[in-house]
Amino acid sequence: MRPRTPPPKTPPKARPEPKPVVLSPDEIALVRSLVIYEDAQVMALNKPSGLSSQGGRGQVNTLDEMLWAFAKPGKARPRLIHRLDRDTSGVILTAKTKPAASFLGKHLMGRRFSKTYRAIVTPGAPDRASGVIETPLRREELGREAYMRPCAPDHPDAETAMTRYRTLASGEGAALLELNPETGRMHQIRVHLASIGRPIAGDVRYGGVLMVGGQPVPRLMLHAAALSFPHPDGGMKRIEAPTPPDMERLLQALGLATGNSGQA
Repeated sequence: MRPRTPPPKTPPKARPEPKPVVLSPDEIALVRSLVIYEDAQVMALNKPSGLSSQGGRGQVNTLDEMLWAFAKPGKARPRLIHRLDRDTSGVILTAKTKPAASFLGKHLMGRRFSKTYRAIVTPGAPDRASGVIETPLRREELGREAYMRPCAPDHPDAETAMTRYRTLASGEGAALLELNPETGRMHQIRVHLASIGRPIAGDVRYGGVLMVGGQPVPRLMLHAAALSFPHPDGGMKRIEAPTPPDMERLLQALGLATGNSGQA
């Protein structure tokens, strides 16, 4: 039995605009500083690690809520088109109009988006410098936490998953990989890399270390470096997010800096 492939999803129906969120001056300044691209239809931000895209817990506002900083009278605020894990940094796309949101949502569901990530893994480069990981995944709930687990193709909850990777730099005890997920399962890249014995540094949930090469790992070393997508005005658009300073410092310390780590 092959892993089940869910039928194509239809874009959700438009919901009433939620009530505006009151933001502090610091929150407004922060979210405005994250903008790396903007035109009449879309806006992209370089999300820092530690900021939830949506549905965060506690009193801290999520990125979705902070988008109220861009709201204008009589117009919808920008809307998130996709998500990143809380601890993943990098490019995240929003739509500035309802037609743009509908257009981008349809193409996201149709897998017309191309995502490029970079990750620091241990204990070194994979045995093959490049390849494809196609291990099926299943969701597991443990209390309030959700995990993804590798599973057999004939498991009743198996979902197909595919991640392409290539090694950009390798050293003693660590490597820098470029990754292109062909499917969008939760925690897909993290679980796929752990499944081949190369967990992402700082990913304690899936076996990542907190110290490598004598260097402390401050957080999950996974960065969404680039995003390519059909633009509502026509053609394809590619947006790149520079490597965050904490990840860049670790790459330098481990001798993994490629000289163009801000580009994908």
